[in-house]
Amino acid sequence: MALFAAARRAASSSLPLLRASASASRGAALLRPLAAAAARPMPFSSATALKPSSDDELLRIVKAEIKFAEDCDDHDRVEEIPDSFPFKITDNKGLNDITLTRTYQGEKIEVLVSMPNLVTGDEPEHDQDEDDKEKDDDQDDGEKPPKSSLPLTVTITKSDGPSLEFTCTAYPDEILIDTLSVKQPSEKLEEDYIAYEGPDFNDLDENLQRAFHKYLELRGITPMTTNFLHEYMINKDSREYLFWLNKLKDFVKQ
Repeated sequence: MALFAAARRAASSSLPLLRASASASRGAALLRPLAAAAARPMPFSSATALKPSSDDELLRIVKAEIKFAEDCDDHDRVEEIPDSFPFKITDNKGLNDITLTRTYQGEKIEVLVSMPNLVTGDEPEHDQDEDDKEKDDDQDDGEKPPKSSLPLTVTITKSDGPSLEFTCTAYPDEILIDTLSVKQPSEKLEEDYIAYEGPDFNDLDENLQRAFHKYLELRGITPMTTNFLHEYMINKDSREYLFWLNKLKDFVKQ
């Protein structure tokens, strides 16, 4: 009995310590999620995030460039289409080219007009002496100085048959044919079909070359047409640049 009583007294005396230990364990368990939450990185919040100062500087520069572009005369100038212009113009905003369409004696004619390659004559001062010397050498060799040009792709189709495709380069008052090929309708092409594209256009007989130039001229591809298109595309380039700047501004502002 004495041993049992002693054991009960020992158990009774250790009970507060056990209870205290259990309470401390429960308290630690309750605090552990709070500590983990405090240690866990907070999710990204756009409300509290600060935009880099470089974005503000970029936005300021973009806005200045927009103001400069808006002050130019070309961005809102509309070229008056000549009465004799034979094509319908399809000009979609945001695209790098325009499409011309017409019919001629049952043929469907489509012209894809890309942005012009401009030669402005503006050159860095440190290159002027060397470039002037090269120009003098070129002129001595009989070569003409470079001129602005306009890339064209002309496709002429008869009903559902094959089509003729010309790639041309239009200079002021002059049109050069670069390539000529016959295109088969896509649904008739076989998987391993490789078309013979013909010789280089400049290798054709001169009479044949002149005949194809006349062929295009009758269908509306004339210097009068391409000179108008040259000015039209310069103005389109100004409009597209301003449109692109405003899209850029909207992105930076977000």
